[in-house]
Amino acid sequence: MSTSLTCSAAAGTLTLGGDMPVNRLGFGAMRLTGAGIWGEPSDPAEARRVLQRAVELGVNFIDTADSYGPEVNERLIADVLHPYSPGLVIATKGGLIRPGPNVWERKADPAHLRQACEGSLRRLKVSCIDLYQLHAPDPTVPLEDSLGELARLQTEGKIRHIGVSSFSVSELQRAQRVVKVVSVQNRYNIADRVHEPVLRYCEQHGLAFIPWYPLGAGAQAEPGRASAEVTTMCTQHKVTAAQAALAWLLARSPVMLPIPGTASLKHLEENMAAA
Repeated sequence: MSTSLTCSAAAGTLTLGGDMPVNRLGFGAMRLTGAGIWGEPSDPAEARRVLQRAVELGVNFIDTADSYGPEVNERLIADVLHPYSPGLVIATKGGLIRPGPNVWERKADPAHLRQACEGSLRRLKVSCIDLYQLHAPDPTVPLEDSLGELARLQTEGKIRHIGVSSFSVSELQRAQRVVKVVSVQNRYNIADRVHEPVLRYCEQHGLAFIPWYPLGAGAQAEPGRASAEVTTMCTQHKVTAAQAALAWLLARSPVMLPIPGTASLKHLEENMAAA
C-alpha cells in the first residue's frame, strides 16, 4: 500500500463542535516520550521527524496530554511544529498525575485542572487550546465539579472545545448537562469493543469518537499476534495488520477518529496509508 502527501485526508473528515474540521486519521503523540511514557524520547531526532512527517502526510489532528512525559510531549510538539499550520488542531488532556514511569493517578479537582490547562497553554505556546479533554473521571471529585472548571476555562477563552476520555454512557450524559461535549476518547479496537455503547451514543448525538489503543497497544500490528479478523483482511487486501485494523476502525463509523501513535517513521507512514 503506497503513501502520499494527502493520505490522511483520504480517510475523509469530521467536524468537531460544528466549526473545527479535521481529517479522520490523526496522530497520537504519546509514544514520543521515554520508556514508561516518562522522560525524553530515546531518539529525539527521530521523534522530531515523526511529527514533521505526520503533518506532511496530511495529519491535522494531533493528540497529547500534560501527563505524557510528563510535560515532555507538549513541549516537543511546540518545539517542532510551532507556529502551527492553519487548521492544525493540537488536542491535549488534563486530570492525571505521574508519580513515576508507567504510573497514572487520577486528579481532577478544579484547582488542579486549572493549573494543568494553564500549563498546557504555556508549553504548547497558544492562547486557546482547540480541544481540551478531561483525561478520566476522578472518583474523589464530583464529575460536575471537574467539568464545571473546564466550562469556566472555556468561558475565559482558554479552551475552544471540551472533550472527555474513559467515560461511560451515564458519565457522558452527566457531563452533557454541565458542558457541551464534542468528543469522547475511549479504548477501542477490533479486538476490544467494550465501549461499543459509548460509540453508539456518539453516533446518535454527533460526537467524535477517538479510539485510543486503536491497534491494541501494538498487538494488532505484530505478525502472529493479530486477531483472526485482521489476519483475514490482510490476506484479502494485501495490507499489513496495522493497516487492516485502522481501516476497519475508519469503516466502522463515520464519527470514528483514530489516532495511531508510534515513534517510528516507517510505522507512521504505514499507519497513514490505512486511509
